[in-house]
Amino acid sequence: MTIRAFDFAHQGTKPNPKHVQSLLKFFESGIKSPDNYGFGVEIEHLPIRKSTGKAVTYAEPHGIRNVLQALASHYDPTREYYEDGHLLGLGKPGIAVSLEPGGQIECSLGVLRHADDLDALYAQFRRDLDPILDRFDIRLINYGYQPDTSYKEIEIIPKHRYYAMQKYFARIARYGYCMMRASASTQVSIDYFSEKDSIDKLRIGTAVGPILAWFFRNTPFFEKEPNPFPLLRQEMWDWIDPQRTNQLWGLYDDNYDWEHYATDVLTTPVFIADLSHTPEYTGDRPVFSAPYDDAAAIYPDRELNQAEINHLISTHFNDVRLKNFVELRHWDSLPVARAQRLTEIVSNLFYSPEEFSGLLSYFDGLTSLDVREAKADLQAHGADAHPYGQSLEFWREFLHAEGTLDTEPGDPQRPDVFQS
Repeated sequence: MTIRAFDFAHQGTKPNPKHVQSLLKFFESGIKSPDNYGFGVEIEHLPIRKSTGKAVTYAEPHGIRNVLQALASHYDPTREYYEDGHLLGLGKPGIAVSLEPGGQIECSLGVLRHADDLDALYAQFRRDLDPILDRFDIRLINYGYQPDTSYKEIEIIPKHRYYAMQKYFARIARYGYCMMRASASTQVSIDYFSEKDSIDKLRIGTAVGPILAWFFRNTPFFEKEPNPFPLLRQEMWDWIDPQRTNQLWGLYDDNYDWEHYATDVLTTPVFIADLSHTPEYTGDRPVFSAPYDDAAAIYPDRELNQAEINHLISTHFNDVRLKNFVELRHWDSLPVARAQRLTEIVSNLFYSPEEFSGLLSYFDGLTSLDVREAKADLQAHGADAHPYGQSLEFWREFLHAEGTLDTEPGDPQRPDVFQS
């Protein structure tokens, strides 16, 4: 008997067909030719006060708000992002600067044509930023979690989306506050060349991402204590909300396609409604919590616009996410040298036809239970794990994950501190 896992998801709802078509067109718009692929790399940084080592928040004196205001002169004024008068984002060609809920500073770099382009673009980001950080007694570190500050000590930034997210996660999530306020990650985005290629990349990325997360683990601390979890980021996200995290439902069904993905996005309760770009909306509270309503209940009976699509997709946080590119989301915040090495590995695995074909062959017949077992094995056994029945030494060689720069510190002022 073939169990089609997606058949058992969202049993009481149906998406609006016009909304489905909107997402299918969006996914189709992402198709690239094999000779025109690129990367996007996002690195989140934990800001800490030089003098105390404590997390720096948005609104405190000489805080992240002041940093963004001073940094704005280096960026395109037409790409400044404000909410209720608060500056929350900046942009210019190749670089976007945004804030995570706890004031973590994220730089989004790309589109990069080669992995080795990352270093130069990141250096430009830091040349503008570092003198301003010095002025405000702040430095940035690359760990997966704040080393000396509890989530309880961190206030979220003034953004309606995050207020709604915090309200929701406070009631249903095990680590919601921890993730929002005190964690930081590295994400790598890749292109796809067809619908089938995108599904193949979602499957392979979901399968190998936890193994690469082990090789690039970078979280020495959790809540001011030594981190007890081999993969803290996985531990937090897998327990936050099973409707929208972990694996995509039905991903390893043999009939899984873009329509399944779209249906998943559209029939999962939105949990954060954002009608700020919905012309028909006439109320005065366009962003609000919506823990039970799906897209059909919130958005008009028409095709969705770009902003509405982006918002709906952004309310899902799966290990690997489909936008009009494939976003791989497994990894802790990494110093740029390690982030570049990770991008090189991803490039080799996903863009080399020979390597990717080998991965597809190796994982032929993989099931969601196999992936679940591999993740649990890594979390339970760490260095002694045998994901998919093979040692980590095997996987390092098979995935060409040598030279992961394990001695590159996430905090240069703690050069001997690494995750064990």
